[in-house]
Amino acid sequence: MKLENFRMSNAQTLSQFLQAHQPTGAHSAEVIAAITALADAAVQIARLISAPNAEANLGAIKGSANADGDDQKALDVMADEAITDALRDAGVATYLSEEQDAPIALNAGGKIIVASDPLDGSSNIDTNVSVGTIFSVLDAAQGPLQAGRDQLAAGFFVYGPQTTLMLAMGAGAYAFQMDAAGAFWLQPWGESGDGRVTIAPDTSEFAINAANQRHWAPPIATYITDCLAGTNGPRERNFNMRWVGSLVADAWRIFRRGGVFLYPNDSRKGYNDGRLRLVYEAAPIAFIVKAAGGDATNGVTAILDIVPTQLHQRVPLVFGSANEVDVIAGYHD
Repeated sequence: MKLENFRMSNAQTLSQFLQAHQPTGAHSAEVIAAITALADAAVQIARLISAPNAEANLGAIKGSANADGDDQKALDVMADEAITDALRDAGVATYLSEEQDAPIALNAGGKIIVASDPLDGSSNIDTNVSVGTIFSVLDAAQGPLQAGRDQLAAGFFVYGPQTTLMLAMGAGAYAFQMDAAGAFWLQPWGESGDGRVTIAPDTSEFAINAANQRHWAPPIATYITDCLAGTNGPRERNFNMRWVGSLVADAWRIFRRGGVFLYPNDSRKGYNDGRLRLVYEAAPIAFIVKAAGGDATNGVTAILDIVPTQLHQRVPLVFGSANEVDVIAGYHD
């Protein structure tokens, strides 16, 4: 089905979709307002990335690091500011940012919390690789540290050849694409063309940084070795490897055609507990993956069952096609 024909018969902007598919959990109106505000911020960020001004230096800010010790880029800071302003205007109570040490209080009477990695993959900014924004919406009454299953909504934007949004508000994940005017349109994914995204349960494709193989624990090392053995190995089929090095780009590919993504813990200093952030990256991605019929784990425990003990907690992450995630978990047994 051609995109223009889909829009003529089933045209739905993000705003129309949100009104037609209102979240069934708490604070529906507030969740919709936050997602709308994040989409507005994403339009700003996408345009800034595609045509940076003199202040949007693509390199690192000398002597600057975020709360996790990673080098900050000027665009990291500008994206964070755009999201902060948008959420403040949307009535959000608190903003949890991967770029900030502590929660940012926005509105005393707000009912929801938004956690975000404002510019995921920012180390790739100056190499013209897709980057993105990941977000999670939480009930403010439960505080900032909640199990992933308690999220009210989650999503991520990808700023690449297309600016896109993957969104889940409970049951079902849905894909959107931004047009030249800055409107996000529901995409005709799925067999029925209704836009609902489903991750294929089986796959012969994995994404991992193979350069770190010497640091991996035995379960991950054995799994990858068995995959690489192809038809002559215990998996009895050939596998392909894909690795962009930008979480949102690797995730979008998996939502589109299946696969598994692995960012395990390893023996390097600072990687013992994994590298990705539970609150800002792993939990929201896991929430969307689960809504699309996939699965996500740290190798032993479902990501959505983990209750964070600190805002910037790191965690190993494996997600994607459900049956293959189960196979990887079996290597950890």
